[in-house]
Amino acid sequence: MMLRVLIVDLANFATFPTLAIGMLVASLRGAGHQVEVLCPLSHDVPAVTRERRETNLDHWQRRLHLTANPLLLSLRDAARRVRAWWQNRPHPRVIALCEQALAKQPDVVLLSAYLHHHPSVVEIGRSAARRRVPLLLGGPVFNLPETAAAWRSVPGLTAIFGGEADLLLPDLLQAIVQRQDLLRFPGLTLPDGRAAEPASPLQDLDRLPTPDFTDFPWDRYGMRVLPVMSGRGCGWGKCVFCSDVVSASGRTFRSRSAAVVLDEMAVLAQRHAARHFVFLDLKLNSDVQVWRGIIDGVQARVPGAEWIGTVHVDRRPDNGLRAEDLRAAVAAGMRRISFGFESASQRLLDRMHKGASVEHYRRFVREAFEAGLSVRCTAFHGFPGETPADLDQTRRFFEENARYLDRVRFNSFSVLLGTPLFAALPAATGELAALTEIALDARNARADYRHRAIGSRDHRRAKRQLLAAVHAINRRALRPGAEALDGLM
Repeated sequence: MMLRVLIVDLANFATFPTLAIGMLVASLRGAGHQVEVLCPLSHDVPAVTRERRETNLDHWQRRLHLTANPLLLSLRDAARRVRAWWQNRPHPRVIALCEQALAKQPDVVLLSAYLHHHPSVVEIGRSAARRRVPLLLGGPVFNLPETAAAWRSVPGLTAIFGGEADLLLPDLLQAIVQRQDLLRFPGLTLPDGRAAEPASPLQDLDRLPTPDFTDFPWDRYGMRVLPVMSGRGCGWGKCVFCSDVVSASGRTFRSRSAAVVLDEMAVLAQRHAARHFVFLDLKLNSDVQVWRGIIDGVQARVPGAEWIGTVHVDRRPDNGLRAEDLRAAVAAGMRRISFGFESASQRLLDRMHKGASVEHYRRFVREAFEAGLSVRCTAFHGFPGETPADLDQTRRFFEENARYLDRVRFNSFSVLLGTPLFAALPAATGELAALTEIALDARNARADYRHRAIGSRDHRRAKRQLLAAVHAINRRALRPGAEALDGLM
């Protein structure tokens, strides 16, 4: 039975197609179904932009967003609420486009949503309910029971799927349209609260179809950039704060073979006349053999390819990030590399279970820069137990290594649902006792709290100086050769 399927891409990235949507489209069309993709960017709806060169306004906005000054907390919280409401409000054009698409009476509508899309999902659900079109909702963290339960009241909802739908989606949609028993599909939650057993992580990723990006507005992107993944999950997977490794697709590390990844890159490059790629792996060097296989083979399969990715700078005897590996990656077309830095306090890194050392970080950023890579990292403040001295160590690292870093993504620490740190909250002992007014926000898969230890004068002074060091890096232009790939991660 051929189905007419509507997929709404709420992610709507400004720079490249949504990989998850491309996978679902390929799966459905491979099974003979008719698919319509509603990409708001095709209709001039403002898209999600990523990092860019900072201005002084960006610096002051970050300072307000991260302030812990008791006199400014009310203003900060109000500004955060207004910003969140403005960014997450349903866009009238998106809702109107969905109304038009649903008026054609598709057999089923699919929404692949991030948690901040809740207001838009509710509006689309109401429209689907009025037309009695079944609505299937899925996303990275709907495998967490608390979050699935918080979303099951979406109007018009048929089911929430918390798993990897790449291969089973055609069968699931047939069951929805034919009103069969959905609880035989692991990972399903129904609006009445009944739930199937949890879905297991998808094995044998080499079976995945080549993504179908033909529905995306290639004329709207500044450059043709293709998203790709060599594996799912993280080869380390022990950081106590990381929610990526408890999400539906991040649970346990599984890798594709380098040959299959390169085959896919070659097919996509020819299909879309593109040679730029962004690897969306949590850690591209989780499987060192695959990482090196991509480096060794990409130019033979896609001559002139340029690409970026994220790695884990850890203490493994061979993590694939030796100076010669980085030089080989540059020769193979890698232009930008990102890693989770978090802090230059070894004490905090050990408490986070990062499996990394500050000395490894220092050597990596210098060797990556010398190899010719544009280096980006992520960092945060507010981890339980953090002191002004910890922030000072991070500031000094950024100041001493500023010439080797092109971008620092800096934010405040969050306690996210499903993580080991979240599980430890009820005890609230030791350094966790500094977190007060704790409340579960299941809809957004996090804990809201006050961190009373970061409001002291010394702590605020150290953070202010650290933010100045971050801004000094981010206000510079990217190094030559990487400008074309700015804003992709």
